[in-house]
Amino acid sequence: MSKIYKIALLPGDGTGPEVLNEGVKVIEAVAAKSNLKFDFVNYDLGGERYKKTGEVLPDSVVEEFKKFDAMFLGAIGHPDVKPGILEKGILLRLRFELDQYINLRPVKLYPNVECPLKGKGPEHIDFVVVRENTEGLYVGAGGNVRKNTPNEVAVQESINTRFGIDRCLKYAFEVTKKRNKDNKLTLCGKTNVLTYAFDLWERAFREMGAKQYSNIKLDYAHVDATCMWMIKNPEWFDVIVTDNLFGDIITDLAAMIQGGMGIASGGNINPEGVSMFEPMGGSAPKYTGQNIINPLAAIMAGAMMLDTLGLSKEAKMIEDSVVKALASGKIKSMAAGKMGLSTTQVGDLIANNL
Repeated sequence: MSKIYKIALLPGDGTGPEVLNEGVKVIEAVAAKSNLKFDFVNYDLGGERYKKTGEVLPDSVVEEFKKFDAMFLGAIGHPDVKPGILEKGILLRLRFELDQYINLRPVKLYPNVECPLKGKGPEHIDFVVVRENTEGLYVGAGGNVRKNTPNEVAVQESINTRFGIDRCLKYAFEVTKKRNKDNKLTLCGKTNVLTYAFDLWERAFREMGAKQYSNIKLDYAHVDATCMWMIKNPEWFDVIVTDNLFGDIITDLAAMIQGGMGIASGGNINPEGVSMFEPMGGSAPKYTGQNIINPLAAIMAGAMMLDTLGLSKEAKMIEDSVVKALASGKIKSMAAGKMGLSTTQVGDLIANNL
């Protein structure tokens, strides 16, 4: 009996349900061609549920997610809900409680996708960012003293453990090895100022490289230099590994050089547990229900999900179909309302191109 892959769907807010529908459509088309079986279970987490019930993420639902093979997210963020409530209560909580300690962001420029960098094409932009996803400044350590007074003090602490750093580095080294492109891993940090945290990162990085990955070239760049080189010479990068905060920042820059949020996808990964995959573009509430939002990022997030589940052949089928669709010129732009096709038509095109 063939395995049935159980996938939790979190359509979320705004245009999230629209793009997720197209991601599921393409996966179902791949499944039909490859004799795979998927069981999709829908969860109504997001702004509307919060407005009706006051619930953000029930404890029982977190426990249910642990029984799935993967999670597929549309978008979280509602204009009628104060910023931070849903993002912290759903996304950050899931990352921490499901120990999704890797944020994986492929950065690839595809044919006929406009790049803001002069003279750069698909041959120049093809790298991966591995971001530590459960430590650093995002753990919420710190506090306020004398709040709302002229003498207020706010402290936010960056927590970095050798255990957390080592497992992130291990994943990054393995990604570099699997890619077998330039076999170069760049540590992005700030050793000249953050002398405690990134001293630990760099020592762990060089020790692991020397002992376990002698065939991988070790590279280091300060985070500000990384941003400069991403713009000037993105072809220098193969795999970048960094902490939670710097990874959050540089992946938004990376999304722009690969053509924008409409094509950028990512995964929050627990290699030993359940992982969650998502488009990076947000909920874009002003476009809700208009059938004009770009679903390619969600479709590529679905491909990432299949690859992480060990279905590399099927993931490559989706990527090849996306490349074929973009190369055809039928998709005019990555911007909402300017694609030349509707959201559902783009999904149909990718599904039919398989």
